[in-house]
Amino acid sequence: MNKPIKSLQEAPATGPSQSTQPRSRRRLSLTFVFALLILAGVVWWARQGSAPQQAGGGRNAAPMSIVPETVGKGDIGINLNALGTVTSLATVTVRTQISGYLLKVDFKEGQDVKKGDLLAEIDSRPYEATLAQVKGQLARDEALLKGAQVDLARYQGLAAQNAVPHQTLDTQVALVAQDQGTVEADRGTVKSAEVNLQYCRILSPLDGRVGLRQVDQGNYVTPGDASGLVVITQLQPISVLFTVPEDNLQAISKRLQDGAVLPAAAYDRGGASKIADGMLQTFDSQIDPTTGTIKLRAQFPNETRTLYPNQFVNVQLLLDTHKDVTTMSASGIQRGVPGTFVYLINADSTVSVRPVKLGVTDGDRVEVLSGLAPGDRIVIDGADKLRDGAKIVVRTGTGAGTTPSTAPHGKSGGKKRPLEDGQKQ
Repeated sequence: MNKPIKSLQEAPATGPSQSTQPRSRRRLSLTFVFALLILAGVVWWARQGSAPQQAGGGRNAAPMSIVPETVGKGDIGINLNALGTVTSLATVTVRTQISGYLLKVDFKEGQDVKKGDLLAEIDSRPYEATLAQVKGQLARDEALLKGAQVDLARYQGLAAQNAVPHQTLDTQVALVAQDQGTVEADRGTVKSAEVNLQYCRILSPLDGRVGLRQVDQGNYVTPGDASGLVVITQLQPISVLFTVPEDNLQAISKRLQDGAVLPAAAYDRGGASKIADGMLQTFDSQIDPTTGTIKLRAQFPNETRTLYPNQFVNVQLLLDTHKDVTTMSASGIQRGVPGTFVYLINADSTVSVRPVKLGVTDGDRVEVLSGLAPGDRIVIDGADKLRDGAKIVVRTGTGAGTTPSTAPHGKSGGKKRPLEDGQKQ
C-alpha cells in the first residue's frame, strides 16, 4: 500500500526540473534577439539623422545659398562704453543779500541771461537814506579831524618856543589820531551803505538759463529765504559724469599724459541715437572701493541744447584707434571645434574652413589679426548648414544663384554692408 504512494510523490520532483532547462534557453535566445533588434534600430536611426548633414556637406549635394563679403582694410576704434549723467558746470541759486520789498522781476521763466543782466529790483529807499546819513556823519567827523589837525600844528609851533607844556601837545596828537580813526570808520560805513544800495539791483552771476520763479513781485524777501529768487543753470558748455572700471584707468591716464584728446560721444537712453560730441576732461582723484570704478568728466559744447542736467545718457569714449588694419563683418565669425573661424569662398564655388585670430571689435566691424588678407571673400549669411568643401551660390534679388567667380566684387572692400533677402548685389 505504501509503495505506490512513494512513487507518486517522487514522480513530480523529477518532471519539472527536466522541462525548466529548455524554457530558460528559449528566454535567453529571445532576449538576445530582442537586444540585437534594438541595437539595429538605434544604428538605423542614427544614420537617418546624419544623412541630411552629409547631404548638405558632400560634394554632390545641392549648392547652399549664401551672402558674401570681401575682407577689407580700415580703422578700428577701441571704445569704452559707460552710463553717465549730465551735470551742469555751474548752478546758482540767486538769493537777495539784503531785506526789502521786491519791486520788480525783470526776467521771464526759461529765459537765457548773460552775466550782469538785471534779474530783480528791491526797494532802495531805506538804503538810500542810510547812505545819506552815514555820508553826513563822515563829513562831520572829517571837519572835526581838520580842526584837530589845525590845533596840533599851532601847539607844535608853541611847544618849539616852550610856550605850552608838552603834555598839551601830546594830548592834541592823540586827539588827531582819534579823529582819524573815526573818519576811517565812517568811510567804511559809507562803503557798506553803497554796497547795500547796489544789492537792491540783483544781477545775474553767470551766463545760463533761468528756471522757474520762486517768489513773486511784491513779497518781502530776506537773505534767509531757502528757495531764493530763481535758479540759473549753465548749459553751454555742459559736462557728463560717468564711471569706468578701474582696470581701464592706466590706459586712460597714459593717453592723457601723452597729450591725447579722447573724443566722447553721448547717446540716448536706448544707445541708438547720438546726441552730442565732446571730449574727456579729467578723472576723479580716487577709486570707489565699493564698486571698483572711477568717475570721469567729459565736456560737451551743447550748442544745440540736446543735453540737460540730470539727463541719463550712454557714453562712448574713444580710447585709441588701430589704423589701416584688416577688418571684416562680425556676422561672418563662426565658433566651433576649430575655434574661431570663417567660411572662406574658394574660386571653384566651394567654401573652406579658415581659422582666424581676432582683435578689437567696433560696432559690427572686427579686427582680423591673422588668418585673412584684404580681398578674401567670406560668408556672412547662410553659414548655418555649411561644411568644409560645400558648394555655394551667391544669393541674388530674384532668388537665383550665381557662383562666386561670376559675382561682382564690391569696390569698398570690407566696408560693404551685408545684403538682406530681396536686395540686389
